[in-house]
Amino acid sequence: MSINGRAYIAGAYEHPTRKAPDKSVAQLHAEVAVGALADAGLTKDDVDGYFCAGDAPGLGPLAMADYLNLDLRHLDSTDLGGASYIAHVAHAAQAIALGKCNVALITLAGRPRSAGHSGTAARPVIADAPDSPWEAPFGPTTVNLYALCARRHMHEFGTTPEQLAWIKVAASHHARHNPHAMLRDVVSVEDVLASPVVADPLHRLDCCVVSDGGGALVVVRPEIARSLKRPPVRVMGAGESAKGQRGGEVDLTWSAARRSGPAAFAEAGVTPADIKYASIYDSFTITVLMQIEDLGFCEKGQGGRFVADGNLIAGSGRLPFNTDGGGLCNNHPANRGGMTKVIEAVRQLRGEAHPAVQVDNCDLAVATGIGGLLGSRHGAATLVLGRE
Repeated sequence: MSINGRAYIAGAYEHPTRKAPDKSVAQLHAEVAVGALADAGLTKDDVDGYFCAGDAPGLGPLAMADYLNLDLRHLDSTDLGGASYIAHVAHAAQAIALGKCNVALITLAGRPRSAGHSGTAARPVIADAPDSPWEAPFGPTTVNLYALCARRHMHEFGTTPEQLAWIKVAASHHARHNPHAMLRDVVSVEDVLASPVVADPLHRLDCCVVSDGGGALVVVRPEIARSLKRPPVRVMGAGESAKGQRGGEVDLTWSAARRSGPAAFAEAGVTPADIKYASIYDSFTITVLMQIEDLGFCEKGQGGRFVADGNLIAGSGRLPFNTDGGGLCNNHPANRGGMTKVIEAVRQLRGEAHPAVQVDNCDLAVATGIGGLLGSRHGAATLVLGRE
């Protein structure tokens, strides 16, 4: 069964805070839920499906359903790391198409900034994880597992630090128009390269911000979407995939988006050339470059040339991306940025992005994300969304 046109995003909300020392994670979940439902013109009593991931405190959706006082008949706690919320939109559309629920609420929230978490600390050892005996002794961190991919891409294809820096430059041009963005100053390629090296070849400005906050989405049946006053955003296609060590067949130059992207485009009946706007998970600059290649916006190995010279900047570039500033400049709540990618895609399709970055006649968008560690094992999820 295709989900194309079987469900619509009716509500979207991004928490305005970037540091919340006075709020609990559960409270942040509740606040974004209220915001998204209000945006849709619905209430918690309309919700009969709830979706959350590992950022939800307590016993996942059970604890949050109780905290939010929801009366549910469908729950989903799929966890693909930062890609979870992109996958949740697809899962909500599937559940709605099957009659399992009518109004699905998806929430994300976290406080990594207040808690002092970052990608430079050694990954916590999970004793029963199958990879722990082989990798934990080496103390891998998030940033160096992404840096591995960047260095290999440079070795294989001649990608340069300057080309990666253009991704940050584009994000900064967009963030200056976002009053909530953590980094609002426009930076140059030279600024990125002059920032300290965190994990060779990635500089500090190649890395995303760490923020508190969150976001929420409301996905509904087509009949409900048409009864509401907000512009409906059609769920057209979706794909999911995972990539690990492949039994020793390690190739660090491609991501699981190589499979999730084509699946989403095929279900939507469109091609990358049709896309007007792209929300691309930007935990690091290399994450963006590899997904652009893997989604089919350019050939593998040509990503560096594709992103250079402002090609991602709205109004002048070939592929406007992350017009809220993305994870590189705006926010990265709970260290999981997939939610905000969908929210900005919804803004663009509704024509509600900042006027300086609103894409003309934006009727087709893609939101895609990576969850986990690009250099070891990760998942990918991709959504194609359209304006009615």
